[in-house]
Amino acid sequence: MDLKNTIRDIPDWPKKGIIFKDITTLLKEPAALKTASELIYDQVKDLGITKVAAIESRGFILGGALALKLNAGFIPVRKPNKLPADTVKIQYQLEYGTDTLEMHRDAIVPGDRVLLHDDVLATGGTAAATVSLIEQIGGTVAGCSFIIELGFLNGASKLSGQKIFSLLKY
Repeated sequence: MDLKNTIRDIPDWPKKGIIFKDITTLLKEPAALKTASELIYDQVKDLGITKVAAIESRGFILGGALALKLNAGFIPVRKPNKLPADTVKIQYQLEYGTDTLEMHRDAIVPGDRVLLHDDVLATGGTAAATVSLIEQIGGTVAGCSFIIELGFLNGASKLSGQKIFSLLKY
């Protein structure tokens, strides 16, 4: 199955000049969703993963499925004030300002091998911030998986030294 055929381009969203790669068209097709999930699993199954940290919100969709298939725990990485217990947070630079991510302080124990998962690797700022959070509380990043990598934005350069797994590259 050619998964690129299941991705819809949305021109001028969220602002003029951007062509947004919409994965909801992949997600709504059972065969495409299953194929994407299986392909990511095949890429990461031998990394000894104990936890999957998925970034809000589209990362949660396959992140949860990957955690189940890997027999690993699931860690939601969220925007501020969405998690009920004690959190660690990181503020990071975006191309147009700053943003903040949080995860529960007790989500990871030393020795955990964590797969970071999100839907898209674009400029890499969000993923790099999540790597920092994981490492800050004692986890080891075993790999970073994405459905889509926008190579022309060079986000992988912010994940230097990490194993990056992307199903589709643009």
